[in-house]
Amino acid sequence: VNYSAWQRESHQLRQYADSLAEVTRDEYETWQESRQLAFLINAYNAHTVLLILQHYPDLSSIRDIGGWFSSPWSEKVANLLGEQRTLDEIEHGMIRGQDDTLREEGFDGFSEPRIHFAVNCASRGCPPLRNDAYTADKLDAQLENQTRQFLSNRNQNYFRGRTLYLSSIFKWYKEDFTRGWHDTDSFEAFLLHYADALNLDAAEQQALQEGKVSIKYNDYNWALNDIAD
Repeated sequence: VNYSAWQRESHQLRQYADSLAEVTRDEYETWQESRQLAFLINAYNAHTVLLILQHYPDLSSIRDIGGWFSSPWSEKVANLLGEQRTLDEIEHGMIRGQDDTLREEGFDGFSEPRIHFAVNCASRGCPPLRNDAYTADKLDAQLENQTRQFLSNRNQNYFRGRTLYLSSIFKWYKEDFTRGWHDTDSFEAFLLHYADALNLDAAEQQALQEGKVSIKYNDYNWALNDIAD
């Protein structure tokens, strides 16, 4: 992400965030799920970039933001659907449905594991930020593209010997990949669904299916995903 360029044009991104804030909960509830999810992903990514810009260039990682008892993901940074929201509330509550308080408000989440390749945490270890907004009519294709692009990154995901090395994203959110998306009722089934992106040959696929593959997770790179001018 070229944060230096974004900083010079930050008013445009702020205007976009302000337009998101104008959407009411009643309006949101009339939308189809694909539009709701696209809206939330865009909001998360926009407010993440805005949060970085508030501190840029005096940081080397998003984790530099916050204090001893707070994190960048727990700050109230987004005016969204009538409330001030944290990034955690948007991702884990509104998108993933993993927040009890937000579930009581009717945010049950989406059964869509590919969101982990769409929401961007401003770090080199995360999937790249798309250069276009998510939209309802293109959402499935956009999520599929993001997923395949990330799984094809051999710095993040690769097979070596009898061991499959994966991004820590799969360790942190493993349960999201086991909930029956496209009939993938296990973590291994999800990976096999993308065997071509992972570049697994027939023998490696069979070994993974039979549970004969050791899975290890690579260290996450929290360095800022900055591309200078």
